[in-house]
Amino acid sequence: MKILLFLCLLFGLHKTVYAQKVFTVDYASQADVKVFVVKYESQADLKVYKVSYESQAGDNNGKWFFVQYASQAKKKVFFVDYESQADIKIYFVDYESQAGWRSNNKKHLLY
Repeated sequence: MKILLFLCLLFGLHKTVYAQKVFTVDYASQADVKVFVVKYESQADLKVYKVSYESQAGDNNGKWFFVQYASQAKKKVFFVDYESQADIKIYFVDYESQAGWRSNNKKHLLY
């Protein structure tokens, strides 16, 4: 009985959180995704909220945690100067509840 309870707790109730950990690279050639920050929320593909801790980040839902080293990142991003150079357009939001994709057609770029 104790073993069954232990296994239920271990596998059934344990929820793994995969952080959307990103690292900003210095050159476009190093990036997995090129990103442009838009001025208005309505122009964005993804609304991003910067979280303070890795445990707060989500799995491709706009909650980003910026890591210190490239080896810690799930995705390496490069911020471009022009919208036409970008793979995705993002808008930084003020509240965690605002984060997320506006449309799913570019969602695959951050998996």
